[in-house]
Amino acid sequence: METKTFRPLTPSEVQQLESFGNRAEDWSNVQVTEAFDASLVRNNVFMGRVWLGAVNQGYVHDGDLRLPEGLYNSCLADATVGDHCAVHNVHMLSGYRVGDNCLLFNIDEMTASDPAGNPEYAWIEPMNECGGRRILPFPGMTIGDAYLWAKYRDHKEMVDRFEQMARNYLATPEGCYGQVGSHCVIKNTRTLHNVAVLSDAETPEDCVVLADGVVGYGCSCEYGCIAMRFLLGEHVHLEFGVRLNDTVVGDNSTIARCEVGNNIIFPAHEQHHNNSFLIASLVMGQSNLAAGCTVGSNHNGRTADNEIVAGRGFWPGLCTSLKHSSAFASYTLLAKGSYPAELSITLPFALVNNNASKNRLEVMPAYWWMYNMYALNRNMTKFAKRDKRKKKAQHIVFDPLAPDTAEEIINGRMLLKSWIEQAYLQFDKDKEHLEVTAFGMEKGKRKTVVLKWKEGYEAYEDMLIYYALNVLADGKTDAAMPEPLHDAPEREREWVNLGGQLVPQSELDTLIAAVEKGTVDSWQQVHACYDQWWADYEGWRRRHAYQVLCHLSQQRNLTPELWQQYLTRYAGILHFVAEQIKVTREKDNTNPYRRMTYRNDAEMSAVLG
Repeated sequence: METKTFRPLTPSEVQQLESFGNRAEDWSNVQVTEAFDASLVRNNVFMGRVWLGAVNQGYVHDGDLRLPEGLYNSCLADATVGDHCAVHNVHMLSGYRVGDNCLLFNIDEMTASDPAGNPEYAWIEPMNECGGRRILPFPGMTIGDAYLWAKYRDHKEMVDRFEQMARNYLATPEGCYGQVGSHCVIKNTRTLHNVAVLSDAETPEDCVVLADGVVGYGCSCEYGCIAMRFLLGEHVHLEFGVRLNDTVVGDNSTIARCEVGNNIIFPAHEQHHNNSFLIASLVMGQSNLAAGCTVGSNHNGRTADNEIVAGRGFWPGLCTSLKHSSAFASYTLLAKGSYPAELSITLPFALVNNNASKNRLEVMPAYWWMYNMYALNRNMTKFAKRDKRKKKAQHIVFDPLAPDTAEEIINGRMLLKSWIEQAYLQFDKDKEHLEVTAFGMEKGKRKTVVLKWKEGYEAYEDMLIYYALNVLADGKTDAAMPEPLHDAPEREREWVNLGGQLVPQSELDTLIAAVEKGTVDSWQQVHACYDQWWADYEGWRRRHAYQVLCHLSQQRNLTPELWQQYLTRYAGILHFVAEQIKVTREKDNTNPYRRMTYRNDAEMSAVLG
């Protein structure tokens, strides 16, 4: 919000204001800009120090709602209202700085207090209900900030410095909670307490209760939602009665009709349906919770200190019930069912099924690649297309196949190889029908069976080649061989998903050390480091892709012969991908049960496109 010049009211303006039903504790504490029009301020009460911007005979619009500029039937205490705002029927506006061109309509209470005098001010407790990961949100905090602060609790010096950095920023006008950005609409709302609404031309609206939190740019909170102790990234939608507390919600996410508590949710998360809830979890984005999911429905410990951690692409099916504590590799698809024990799914892109009739857990590696290629390919594009953010402070990698998932695939191949070798040693008949048992994926005594293990192992190799050549050849089957890596370090095996941005663990360790030493002592400097990493990411990715091919070929560098072999494999994989996208989509279009609700093909085409 820009700095404006204010002046005291003139005696004639005070007389005019009183004639229009306005009252003040002390008119000398009410200051206005030069373009102030007292005739557009009616039936208000002013307490403490109040600053009012310019108003004229114009209107502020929100859809069909059209309200005249000015202040009407409201109570302001120690508040600032910017230029050309329409403030109507706000029963109490206290401690807030409202930007320009805002519309505030039918609000019971908007109050904010000074964080300096309250050490417990606005803390939120994500990922764990016992509070051991609590963070102090501030305007401009990214999802990566929240994850770094909540996850790396063993770095006590860093955690302490993060708190001081947050408090320093909260003490500035830009960092305080009681602010509403310009062009913001807030209407039909009961309570906003200690909330920062960051906005330019976007509108959070029609919310019921918001308390102790930050609403990012382009967010909307509507139709009866309640959010307390929260941080919303950019372009987040809370709607249709969602109840949210102690939760960080990543950019481009939508949550509705459910209970969500004590979580960190990375960008591009979808949770639309009734009867589902998400408790005490870390969900790393590009995820979808189907109707009836109960993720975090119960605790297996003696206190509420359990957690669920899910890599990106997490998709539990209808009415899925999970036990705390569980962990899932990236792009885990859970078939409908009540899973009876804790899970540790270490095979990425897998389908997991609780086979109650056979009393066993079943896992099919590379399921997305073998049987759901249309959805996998769609994920490569839809998240980027749906990215409506304007600020884009949080950097996000949308590709399902990236350095983090490639490393998970490499680890999954090693596990599969080990389990297959064990099965061969124990079973010397009918190798074609060999049953491969996995270990460590479920707590308890029943077995875990790997389905389609041969096809899955081969698919993992194709996925690694596809990932590496997409990076190095960019879809070209005649691309020139990249330069050898003579002095490059070993392949980076640990990649951190920092709120959607992928970073080598070694780089993150360097930042943590800098924070602990005090050479990085503000969140602005932390964010500058993120920006530099984002600039470096393409180089890191290309080096990693090259080294993945070296890993597969067991060579330190690629030869021209090897490169040509991989290009030939790549051409075949590209053809396979194109065919599988077509085949998996046609399964829907040719399904007679899907078609039977339409009179003819023309109607189906008109409806579905």
